[in-house]
Amino acid sequence: MKISYDKQVDAAYIRLSELEPSGVIEISEGINVDVTDKGEIVGIEMLEASKKFPLKSLFVCEYDSELLLSNK
Repeated sequence: MKISYDKQVDAAYIRLSELEPSGVIEISEGINVDVTDKGEIVGIEMLEASKKFPLKSLFVCEYDSELLLSNK
């Protein structure tokens, strides 16, 4: 996963995979999900990001311990 923020346009992007998107689904005004032809989620774009959530939260990472244990 890669998270980026463009201050000039106030847009945040969370890239979830290296797949190439083939389309976009707008789930709410200014929130778009990039998807492949198979419906796989590639990334999430948030426009006017600073108005939607505290930007500091983009760079804080927490893990659910149960999720980590289930991958063993």
